[in-house]
Formats: sequence, C-alpha cells, structure tokens
Amino acid sequence: MPNEVWLVVGLGNPGDDYTSTRHNIGQMVVDELATRYKSRWSTHKSRTSVAALKIGVGDGAASVILAKSLGFMNETGGPVKALASFYKIEPAHVIVIHDELDIPFAAIRAKIAGGDNGHNGLKSLTSAFTTAEYFRIRMGIGRPMGQQDPGDFVLKTFASAEKKALPEFIDRGADSVESLVTRGLEITQQNFNI
Repeated sequence: MPNEVWLVVGLGNPGDDYTSTRHNIGQMVVDELATRYKSRWSTHKSRTSVAALKIGVGDGAASVILAKSLGFMNETGGPVKALASFYKIEPAHVIVIHDELDIPFAAIRAKIAGGDNGHNGLKSLTSAFTTAEYFRIRMGIGRPMGQQDPGDFVLKTFASAEKKALPEFIDRGADSVESLVTRGLEITQQNFNI
C-alpha cells in the first residue's frame, strides 16, 4: 500500500507511572518505530505527540504519522480524530496498536474493524471516528491469574519473565506495522497471526 499516508497510533497513558505497564505496549511499539526511523517526537495542537517518517523504499514508500495521545486512554478518541482530520487521513488508513487481554503474552493479531472488547481506548476511538473500520495491531498481554481485576492487571508492569521477552515482542509489533503498511493485511496476518 505504498504512496499513501497512514496514521499509526500507540495506545497508552501519559506519565512515568504508566510508561512500563502492559496498557502502554502500543506506545512502546510506536517508540520503537520512531527510534528505527530516527524520528523525533513533537507536540501537535491536537494534544498528541507525533513523529513523521517514511516506510518502504523509493517511490513506493508510504508516509506515516506516528502518534501518542498526551491524555489518558479513555480520552484518546478526540485528539486522534483531530490529528487524522488535520492530516486528512480516513479511518481506513489508521492503525491502532493496543494491549489485548484475550491473547497470550507475546502473541500478535492484526485485523481490521471489530468490537472494543471492553478496551476504553478503542471505545473512545470508535466513538470519535463514528466507525470501527480501522486497523488494529493487537498485542497480547494475557489475562491475570486468579482473582486479580483485569483493570488492575493492565496497569501493572510486566512480570520478570515477560520483561526478558519484551524487547523482541516490541520489535515484532513494529515489524507487523511495517508489514501492514507495505504489504497489506492478508500477508501481515499470515506472517504475524500465529
């Protein structure tokens, strides 16, 4: 899907208390993409941090705007919609990277559209866009063991064993975004939805 403009949004919460939590895995992936492409974050008037880059080679490269909301997860929709409007990007060219409780840790699932499964960031985005027809890179964080509340679980840091695997997981998340932009959904699903 070269020669197109994409908006890639990493979901998460602002501030040091949340940086390393499971809920911020989406922001970790866009940070990795910004590092790979030597892009710098800047503040946009839409209350988001943005970084611009090109993914692909030569004339076939796609322009990509990376974004992280400066507000909390459940308020993501408004700022992201404003950013998409500013760059004239339709929901069909938006990729949202988010944590997913119903997928085992370190598994990735790429898809388009669907429900929010109780995810407040997705609820906010779907409400703001008035459609769920945007791409998702679902980053598996697994479910809590025992009686722990899922809301508490997502706001905790990764367990020791998970922390060791986290860099590779984040790398694969960034790889899946690159694949989705340059090769499309079907090939990305074949290569990453394992």
